[in-house]
Amino acid sequence: MASDRVPRRVGVVGYGRLGQSLVSHLLTQGPELGLELVFVWNRDPGRMAGSVPPSLQLQNLAALGERHPDLVVEVAHPQIIQESGAQILHHANLLVGSPSALADQATEQRLLEASHRWDHAVFVARGALWGTEDITRLDAAGGLQSLRVTMATHPDGFRLEGPLAAVRSTEHRTVLYEGPVRGLCPFAPRNSNTMAAAALAAPSLGFDRVVGVLVADLGLADMHVVDVELTGPPGPTGRSFAVHTHRENPAEPGAVTGSATVTAFWRSLLGCCQLPSRPGIHLC
Repeated sequence: MASDRVPRRVGVVGYGRLGQSLVSHLLTQGPELGLELVFVWNRDPGRMAGSVPPSLQLQNLAALGERHPDLVVEVAHPQIIQESGAQILHHANLLVGSPSALADQATEQRLLEASHRWDHAVFVARGALWGTEDITRLDAAGGLQSLRVTMATHPDGFRLEGPLAAVRSTEHRTVLYEGPVRGLCPFAPRNSNTMAAAALAAPSLGFDRVVGVLVADLGLADMHVVDVELTGPPGPTGRSFAVHTHRENPAEPGAVTGSATVTAFWRSLLGCCQLPSRPGIHLC
């Protein structure tokens, strides 16, 4: 039987811009909210020097169980989820900040198995995805026929791998990828998380039928733009229900994470701490 114990002891995996913001919030606001930061881990421990108290620095991720966390927050890289997600679930609930990792079916299956085996929840932060609850409700009601997510920013804001890394933006606006989200995630693991969240919000379509579009736009030096377009099946008149949202998220030049996303992630952390610990994958 799943436990309804509210998480109180929190560990953070990753100390980039998002991790630094979460650690700061947990140290300054956590105590009044009943949250205690119990460790911070980063692939490069030197990055924590001078800013994270030595007592909170975790040198070996495999030893996280010694800190007895209730919730572990991943804000590092999809590879961490792929390699260590199941192990983390042995000890605690897991808040995934890199949902693109779940485009790998073997990783998703390992997380689900570990979640049920150890009776811990996998929470996924919605990040920059606007209208998550509406998408999920529409999908559950059978009213979702297509879902398309376009993410555009300056080329300096991308961290691309494989064949996408070789694509050069020769025009003012260049479409780098258009197709199933599952095919994009391995080559843009840090720039496809909003699309991955959309695939999880609409399980009837999933990673194979939600369309992701990645656009390099030289005019977006300080902004990430996310467009979400969805349609329902044709009604009696032949017309379809349709929604198009346009989100402009200010970002520092070259930054992977926009300013509003940092705030949204903190709200996701607080939100999942109020939810019961039940096995499975849940957006928050």
